[in-house]
Amino acid sequence: MTGRSPGLPDAELRPEFYQGVAAKRFFAWITDLILVGVATVLASLATLGIGFFFFPAIFIMIDVLYRLSTLSGRGATFGHRLMGIEFRDRLGARPNFGAALLLTLGYYLSTASVIPQALSVLTVLFSPRRQSLTDFVLGTAAINRPAERW
Repeated sequence: MTGRSPGLPDAELRPEFYQGVAAKRFFAWITDLILVGVATVLASLATLGIGFFFFPAIFIMIDVLYRLSTLSGRGATFGHRLMGIEFRDRLGARPNFGAALLLTLGYYLSTASVIPQALSVLTVLFSPRRQSLTDFVLGTAAINRPAERW
C-alpha cells in the first residue's frame, strides 16, 4: 500500500494485482458492449421495431443502468467478472452507487471525443496501476480479483 492510495495494492510491491489488467479491461469492455447491444436489440424488438429508430438513446440508457447496477456494490460488470477483475477505490473498497455513477459519467466523458479516449487508453497501457483517466481523477483502479474471494 502507498501513502497516496492506502487501500490500493502498490503496483511495485504487489504487481500480481495489475498483471494483465489492461487486456482484461479490453475484453471486458467487448463483452459488456455485446451484452448491452443484445439487450438493446431485444428492447427494440419489444417495441415492435420502433425502438430501432431510437437505438443510440436506448443503448445509452440500458448501458448506464447496466453499469450502475453492476458496478455499485460488486465493483464489476459482467464482463469484468468474466475476466476476473473488479474496481476498488483509494481505500480499497468496492464502489458504492455514487462512485459507480461517477465512473459511468467519467467513462462517457472520456469516450465522447477521440483525444480523451486515446489518452485514457494510453494511461491504461502505461500507468503502473493500469488506470484510465477517470480512474486517476476518482482514485479508483481495476485490479485482479483477490484470491481470498474464491
